[in-house]
Amino acid sequence: MSHTEADLVQLLHTGPFHLALRTALAVRGLPLQRVQHHLAHRGIRVGVTSLSYWQQGARRPQRPESLKAVRALEEVLQLPGNSLLRLLSGDAAGRVEVERPAGRSYRSLVEVSGSVEELLAELESPADGGLHTVGHHERVRIGAARELVGRESQHVVRAHRDGVDRYLAIHHGDPGCDPSRVAVRAVENCRTGRVRWHEETGVVVAELLFDARLRAGDTHLFSYGFEDGTAGPSGEYVRGFSFAGGQYALQVHFDEAALPVRCRRFAQTSAGAPRGGRAELTLSGRHRTVHVVEQGVRPGILGIDWDWS
Repeated sequence: MSHTEADLVQLLHTGPFHLALRTALAVRGLPLQRVQHHLAHRGIRVGVTSLSYWQQGARRPQRPESLKAVRALEEVLQLPGNSLLRLLSGDAAGRVEVERPAGRSYRSLVEVSGSVEELLAELESPADGGLHTVGHHERVRIGAARELVGRESQHVVRAHRDGVDRYLAIHHGDPGCDPSRVAVRAVENCRTGRVRWHEETGVVVAELLFDARLRAGDTHLFSYGFEDGTAGPSGEYVRGFSFAGGQYALQVHFDEAALPVRCRRFAQTSAGAPRGGRAELTLSGRHRTVHVVEQGVRPGILGIDWDWS
């Protein structure tokens, strides 16, 4: 697989560490023996076998001397300072990047985490979903009765292991939601597999199947949606991120018969932390939308809330 400078820039942003390292070596055209030689000149001794394991993802540098070698690798490969070290601390490698259910306050998301885990176990979700988010554009529709009518997602992911062929999407309705009436739509480059829901909490988990198994490093773009409209008035839309990722864009569209008087973006570092990053959002006139864009998602919470009066 050929790699470009643009691939390297993207992987340094999204990870995982081993793919970013492998791509940097390929783009710079440096064999492992030559890298070892450069490190030795800096007084750092690392075996070619260790370097090979690091770029394959078979092992991760963790000891202090290994982390010192990674910092030196950034210099040898002419990479921005801390770009590889940041991936080691925030990498999701070996862990599933599961979307938190959305459409409710984050406090309620924590309350339904047990339901989510139960449904994921029922669908035999592996501990490692094998995917990192490169980009996620989400569109939310609020109806004439102030209800969450539905949402659509265009998702770009990158596999960090071989054999990944599905993604599990999670929806959490507002109070009063009837999850048995929530419809799942597989729009592009995927098809709907198994769907499970939890009646009491309004959580729906949908399996989206790809047409081919991805190899490590492959990207996949797919689109899907949830049609809801079964609950009462909605006052916010939030999404939690367990790990660092790529770009996230959220747009909320309001029906012309139900326009809010005020909209704001917000962010939280954790469920118990105060909401910060507040900013007023101006509702566009003709399209009746507001949006936020986060170039590089960090672990935490991002959302938009609004007032009806």
